[in-house]
Amino acid sequence: MAELKNKIQNGLDEARILILGTQVLIGFGFRLIFEDRFPELPATSQRLLLVDLGLLLMTFALLVTLSAWHRIVERGEDTPGFLRTISSLMWPTLLPISVALGINLFVAGEKVLGRTGGLALGLGGAGVSLVLLYGLEEVQRHRYAPDIQRRQDMSNPEQAEGKTGIEDKIRHVLTEARVILPGAQALLGFQFVIILMRAFDELPASSKLVHLASLALVVLSTILLMTPAAYHRIVERGEETEHFHRFASRVVIASLVPLALGLSGDLYVVVRKVMGSVPMALTAAAVCLVACYGLWFGLPLARRARQTSRPPLPPRSSHPAHA
Repeated sequence: MAELKNKIQNGLDEARILILGTQVLIGFGFRLIFEDRFPELPATSQRLLLVDLGLLLMTFALLVTLSAWHRIVERGEDTPGFLRTISSLMWPTLLPISVALGINLFVAGEKVLGRTGGLALGLGGAGVSLVLLYGLEEVQRHRYAPDIQRRQDMSNPEQAEGKTGIEDKIRHVLTEARVILPGAQALLGFQFVIILMRAFDELPASSKLVHLASLALVVLSTILLMTPAAYHRIVERGEETEHFHRFASRVVIASLVPLALGLSGDLYVVVRKVMGSVPMALTAAAVCLVACYGLWFGLPLARRARQTSRPPLPPRSSHPAHA
């Protein structure tokens, strides 16, 4: 049976795989709206691409929550509770990814095959994704459940009780930085590129300023996410210390503050461009910001507060019970 620390590392690596797939679609979704021929798409397709972008940002926010939860709630410790959190957060992300893929296929198919062909392609793509990401897993989960349960029953229950080694803590925090970084990179690439696009010149001055501020915020987030690597090499000389773990944890958490603001700012820009409505753009940006801060800070801090206020369990008596 795999050790708890290995299960958690595998879970973080799996989240990184999902992030890498999501980042490509996020970058494509943002940039597509500024392409010269985007206005030629049917209004339905334009709005669907906004929905697509929203679903992908929701997926990204859920996956990043893993890092925030591990840093804030568990303080970098490997616990069975965090392992359950990984599964609980990753499972729902597969649905918006599948729907987003279907929307992209519909828009591409409609351009080439017409509305009916695009609809068939989009539904088919989303269906295949759902079958492979949900259906196959459900069938196999029930098939192998008895064997997995037997392995868990045979595993050493004390492995979940020990303190996490510093080498594992550092490996996890660096992996969590790599989970967040691709999303920031995807947004950053879009932000730099569109400044040279014709559609950007046509934006209102206020949208240009919001985009510039968002660009600066995402640059700051990216620098913060790269800082632990430089610090580990230069200051710690590659040594694994508790000081570095605390430093890296704080920097990773700090990077989420400007990242959420940058995401929300550019979501405002694209919603205003597509819908032509400032109130709708402000609403979308506010929802994005509240969702990100709620998932990354609100829920973890609330859970940590409950754990802190919970009275400790009384120690077990070492004396045998009298008959």
